[in-house]
Amino acid sequence: MTPPKGGDSGPRLLAGGNPQIPKGYGEAPVQAWLAAVPGWKQGVCQRLDALITATVPGVQKAVKWNSPFYGVTQGLWFLSYHCMTRYVKVAFLRGIQLDPLPPGASKQAEVRYLDIHETPGMDEDRLAAWIAQAARLPGVKM
Repeated sequence: MTPPKGGDSGPRLLAGGNPQIPKGYGEAPVQAWLAAVPGWKQGVCQRLDALITATVPGVQKAVKWNSPFYGVTQGLWFLSYHCMTRYVKVAFLRGIQLDPLPPGASKQAEVRYLDIHETPGMDEDRLAAWIAQAARLPGVKM
């Protein structure tokens, strides 16, 4: 783990710049996680959160395993994301059922990934369509 920069007492940054935030449910822990994301990835993650919130009214939120999770019902999740060194990795937990399939395969049979790099960024229309589809599928208990 890397300590916060500049003597800041904020959250530690894990590998890839992913913030280490205590587990919690609701808006507050997700906003704390978003505030701690470094550099250009913060804008991507804030936009993801806003897009998910706009696409799925009443979406449930949590931070688990140092990543934000989103679900229609608390405890049943359809999406999460995580900061990696060069990109933000979006995990569609039942992504194998999305059309078209998100591009990233997983060792887990149902999960599909989308990696968002600084350039070219994200296709918000495609992402919103996947989010809407994912929210209609049964959530995954984690």
